[in-house]
Amino acid sequence: MICVSDFYRSIFGVKVYKISLNAGCTCPNRDGTKGWGGCIFCSTKGSGDFIFEDDSLEKQFEWGVSLVKNKVKNTECLYIPYFQSFTSTYGDEKNLLEKFSLALNFPKTAGLALATRPDCLSEKMMEGLGKISENKFLQIELGLQTSSDETGKVINRCYSCNDYENAVHNLKEKIPHVHIVTHLIFGLPGESEQDMMNSVKFVQNINRKYCGEKDFFGVKFTNLYVLKNTVLENMYLNGKFRCLEKDEYFSLLDKALDLLDERTVVHRFNGDPPKKEVVSPLWAMNKKKIISDVSKLVLKRKSCAGH
Repeated sequence: MICVSDFYRSIFGVKVYKISLNAGCTCPNRDGTKGWGGCIFCSTKGSGDFIFEDDSLEKQFEWGVSLVKNKVKNTECLYIPYFQSFTSTYGDEKNLLEKFSLALNFPKTAGLALATRPDCLSEKMMEGLGKISENKFLQIELGLQTSSDETGKVINRCYSCNDYENAVHNLKEKIPHVHIVTHLIFGLPGESEQDMMNSVKFVQNINRKYCGEKDFFGVKFTNLYVLKNTVLENMYLNGKFRCLEKDEYFSLLDKALDLLDERTVVHRFNGDPPKKEVVSPLWAMNKKKIISDVSKLVLKRKSCAGH
């Protein structure tokens, strides 16, 4: 495996930061097209809890850049506009593609990243994204979460694993240079360790099948956390599942990393929930400790690999 910071640096030569943006989209399992309410763990902001609340993409971007500059001063870097909220390819394609193009013209942008669902990539959207990829780095993030369609029903995902495979196939066929990143969640209700490892193997096999042996693809891991005012909160409070303890999660993560080949890019090792909204687990809010534990895990693996 390779860490995302090293992956970006190998492409752009400098440190790269993603700036989260909101294109004003919703999801087909929220608006009644396929279901209502969204996935059971999703907040009312559709994973956009850290985005500046303004309709102007410019202001959202400027605010995100200011946060980066406050943390890392006097460092040469580039930015990737990251359309993160809800399903960023779901809606009027012409309008969305214009927003994507606008974001690519912001200062010091290295490319574009879009968070979406496997069932929300129309022919028109992929055609437009294909044109973008001819001149810019393009990253498409697919929210799979699990390779179990039964768990998919529990979390109200409203698409199948076949939809995911078709999306990976179509993306690599129509946009050969696209960098595909898949989201996985450990600790979903009812899932065993074997279920979670099966999800990692599934993602590895599908991406190698369509991306090829020499291509890079990405994975994002997160521990399931419970946010206020979600269906998941009601399930948690009614004792229908428990959240993973930190040691449990890191043990699962360690085993999952063993399943990845050397050209798999890990874009995230754990979740980063908004503190004011977290119900459980409380350990997920100790960001400094988690970053330290992740660093130790990565260093241990690099040491074992002889790096």
